[in-house]
Amino acid sequence: MAQEKLVVKFDESIIVLKDIEDAVYKAGYKAEEIKETRKVTIPIEGMTCAACVRAVERALTRLPGVAAVQVNLATEKAVVEYDGEAMRLSQIKQAINNAGYKALDAEREISVDEDKIRKEKEIRTMWTKFIFSAIFAAPLFYLAMGPMVGLPAPGFLDMDIYPLRFALTQLFMAISVMIAGYRFYTVGFSSLFRRSPNMDSLVALGTSAAIIYGLFAVYKISQGETHYVHDLYFESAGIIITLILLGKTLETVSKGKTSEAIKKLMGLAPKTATVIQEGDEIEIPLEEVEVGDIIVVKPGEKIPVDGAVTEGYTSVDESMLTGESIPVEKTIGNKVTGGSINKNGSIRFKAEKVGKDTALAQIIKLMEDAQGSKAPIAKMADIVAGYFVPIVMVIAMISGILWYVTGESLVFAMSIFISVLVIACPCALGLATPTAIMVGTGKGADYGVLIKSGEALETAHKIDTVVLDKTGTITEGKPVVIDIVTYEGFDKSRLLAIAASAEKGSEHPLGEAIVKEAEKQNLKPFAVETFAAIPGHGIEAVIDGKNILMGNIKLMKDRNLNIGKSEEDAERLAKEGKTPMYISVEGEITGIIAVADIVKESSEKAIANLHAMGIEVVMITGDNKNTAEAIAKQVGIDRALADVLPQDKAEQISLLQKEGKKVAMVGDGINDAPALAQADIGIAIGSGTDVAMESADIVLMRSDLMDVATAIKLSKSTIRNIKQNLFWAFFYNSVGIPVAAGLLYAFGGPKLNPMIAAAAMSFSSVSVVSNALRLKGFKP
Repeated sequence: MAQEKLVVKFDESIIVLKDIEDAVYKAGYKAEEIKETRKVTIPIEGMTCAACVRAVERALTRLPGVAAVQVNLATEKAVVEYDGEAMRLSQIKQAINNAGYKALDAEREISVDEDKIRKEKEIRTMWTKFIFSAIFAAPLFYLAMGPMVGLPAPGFLDMDIYPLRFALTQLFMAISVMIAGYRFYTVGFSSLFRRSPNMDSLVALGTSAAIIYGLFAVYKISQGETHYVHDLYFESAGIIITLILLGKTLETVSKGKTSEAIKKLMGLAPKTATVIQEGDEIEIPLEEVEVGDIIVVKPGEKIPVDGAVTEGYTSVDESMLTGESIPVEKTIGNKVTGGSINKNGSIRFKAEKVGKDTALAQIIKLMEDAQGSKAPIAKMADIVAGYFVPIVMVIAMISGILWYVTGESLVFAMSIFISVLVIACPCALGLATPTAIMVGTGKGADYGVLIKSGEALETAHKIDTVVLDKTGTITEGKPVVIDIVTYEGFDKSRLLAIAASAEKGSEHPLGEAIVKEAEKQNLKPFAVETFAAIPGHGIEAVIDGKNILMGNIKLMKDRNLNIGKSEEDAERLAKEGKTPMYISVEGEITGIIAVADIVKESSEKAIANLHAMGIEVVMITGDNKNTAEAIAKQVGIDRALADVLPQDKAEQISLLQKEGKKVAMVGDGINDAPALAQADIGIAIGSGTDVAMESADIVLMRSDLMDVATAIKLSKSTIRNIKQNLFWAFFYNSVGIPVAAGLLYAFGGPKLNPMIAAAAMSFSSVSVVSNALRLKGFKP
């Protein structure tokens, strides 16, 4: 009911799906078939600003069968969720191409080397274009502006003696610069004709207006009207294109730096692995390693895939995956992770996970998804971006016309028109959020904090309450037997042997502690005839012909057993932070075994860190109230929720949310998964289960609570950075456009030169990316 879903099995030879839908409709409800969707990430070439993002999103959203679209300017990728029956991938790519951009191969995995080569080629091309344009723009600027400030010009280009030659030389230089920036025109005008103008359209329109007016001036000069030699305007077009090319080049370099963390992870896995085949060591490409292969790793080599050690002893540096600098000792049976470095011993291990299934591949996938996602804070920028360019074009035209009709010259009006077009910067709006998310999630990965989405990154900064599961989160999750209390002269060793025999079939950590203690004392187990687990209460078994109950006080009371003095002992043990387990034989309580889970060294300091951030810390546990409060007091927890059954954890989170709190849940077990999903932010710790990690929004690679504070601090820093970027982008445009339109000039101030406008626009987008890169300095 909670999911509002109906699962039906039916015989298609008797009824069809429509009959079921009609039956549900007659009952007063509406049923729709849930169709399986595919999710694909498509790299896109040619996007330059937020308007491009909106154009691609519009083109894809219109397609039938497309359920969701997220286009990211910083990663230059589109994530598309679609119905494979209604739409083909080729049609999606074609829609992107029809929108004026280039969809690259979505299915093939791009290696870190290929991506690096592609990015380096792009940066080289941008630098080449800028240098080429600067070679012509510099003399063009000197030729146009030099004589006005008394600087000498070559005699054969004297504007007073050879005005036509002077004008044609400037035209040649301006056209050379335009060739370097040809993409502004090809992309800009094609986007304009498709009625989805972008930043390139603004640059193309502005510089084209300057060139067209310059051509008109050249024609007039050729007709003998030499005074037009002062109004050529070619230098504006040349300098604008050169400055914007410089800005785009610096932006491309900076954007490359934002994804360094993911590239570093992609470069961790070695390219080859040494496997044992027919008794010989053979080096094969990494992609040819199969599950079950025995792999040899020598000192100093990288571990190629995930597996379990079968031979040898070593220590492994896992810092690049977990952020933990101390090497971890590995021996037979221990797990090893692909991408980590074998330090000092030779080992052999059996491959258990290869290719996309390795922990490293999963982390990279998780980070790619996070960096491609959008934070809710970006919605405002997305809405503005959709209307930004058309509004700027309208403002530019109205401003130019108004100045012309109020008596200013055509040259003045055109200067205003060009300035407004060129100063507007939709790039800053488009880059404000994704660049910060890319750097923030990358920095998190450096410290072993994996943030799954932009939404999770944003929500985490609002957290005011952190709920910690006790076992395995605050504690080591490896309980040990501390006390054994017996009654009626019952032998302690016999009690422990009975308890261990009963718990042999249990997977509960407290049961495992009892079994280990019995093994340690070399106690012989009894034959177990029947066994049944009672969730949240304990176990029931028949051992050696006797009925055995073992569990908490609830179980004993449910079976109407005489608790007597044992309750006092249990309370005393619980107040000492131990978990008492009652044992009854044939309806008589014969003893209590007290088990305690050791608190992690870092727990107290981590909780103090959360308190310093103004965050309330709550502990949730199935232990009784006394045990829970003893541990809570030991580590400084504000509130302890005791006697909470696994299935009730999510409900407790919901109750905290109803108090108006923004709740983060930290857990590691399968029974934590519903609570992790219910919380505003679910945080799974790295030693936990796959189910918990799947349900969580943030995954901590180390089993260290200190990283909870790191995740929240990183979120706060990233959101602050995004707000700074968005403020700058909106402030720049809301101030720059009116100034370019001549607002200051109308009140006796200066008029903005189009070349200064171009410089300001280039600086705007570069400054946003540079500000995002400041997050690289984040330290927990």
